[in-house]
Amino acid sequence: MAEFDSAEHPHRRYNPLSGEWILVSPHRSKRPWQGQQEKTTAEQRPTYDPTCYLCPGNTRANGAVNPAYEGTFVFDNDFAALMPDVPVGSVNVGGLLRAESESGVGRVICFSPRHDLTLPEMTPAEIRRVVDVWIEQYQELGARPDINYVQIFENKGQAMGASNPHPHGQIWAQRTVPVEPAKETVQQAAYFAEHGRSLLSDYLEIETKEKTRVVLENEHFVVVVPFWAVWPYETLLVPRRHVQDVAQLTDAEKDALADILRQLTIRYDNLFEISFPYSAGLHQRPTDGQAHESWHFHMHFFPPLLRSATVRKFMVGYEMLGNPQRDVTPEFAAERLRIQSDVHYKHVSA
Repeated sequence: MAEFDSAEHPHRRYNPLSGEWILVSPHRSKRPWQGQQEKTTAEQRPTYDPTCYLCPGNTRANGAVNPAYEGTFVFDNDFAALMPDVPVGSVNVGGLLRAESESGVGRVICFSPRHDLTLPEMTPAEIRRVVDVWIEQYQELGARPDINYVQIFENKGQAMGASNPHPHGQIWAQRTVPVEPAKETVQQAAYFAEHGRSLLSDYLEIETKEKTRVVLENEHFVVVVPFWAVWPYETLLVPRRHVQDVAQLTDAEKDALADILRQLTIRYDNLFEISFPYSAGLHQRPTDGQAHESWHFHMHFFPPLLRSATVRKFMVGYEMLGNPQRDVTPEFAAERLRIQSDVHYKHVSA
């Protein structure tokens, strides 16, 4: 019998952050039909759109008027999924029909006054201001007694359900810790208790030695396609220093985070020469007053594109009923991203 080869043979990979498994089937990428083809649309957006409710000076749906902001702009979401003043209550029928009230705050962060700029086309200084806002919002909302987790994220592109193309992110801050960071809290705490080191510190040590899944690195941060990645070009951005949250970063680390965010998103755009869609977000310790020493701040990027700008990965069938599965290996994806230019494709001379 042939020797097992993870680049050729189906196998499972373990995600130590969630405690879950993913099926990897690299041989399936050799199939003759490669999935649904979708039309691409060339994005030619103006620097200012008078109909955009996020542009400076424009009126939003609730009648509020945006200030003539020149940098970042934060406001309470006009259609937030969470509300601060929710009556406390619960439902429990036989332990099977359970519900409980949930309170929280939703906010929107406009990254730039320009309607046509996304992170890869912003300057490092402009992205650094976004990082500063993340820190300000995490500290402000996390200090509230009714907020135990602050989830900061960005949905980029129509493929990820973004309702407005103006570059922006969101914050959902709530009373309870959501499912995904709750899993990571448990897994990281168990690892720290056993080893006395953060899970991601030890993981980075392995990745930076092997190099096969490293996409980018600078003095303070490393970006990898994680060994257990579900999405084709999923990446994990991790600080080399073990910090529990973004507010603990030094000024040098904040600059390095802004720089590597720009470099990563440029590579995403360059991969298929489009404004690359993704959902991305910060994972950091809960704001419940506990130290959470085991937590190691990081960022996830989950892009849906598979083999081109027109072929997407869908979570269907086995993945909805069994567990996540991927065809393209993380090692292949990391190499594709790693070789991309650090100059945005729009700025390359003809």
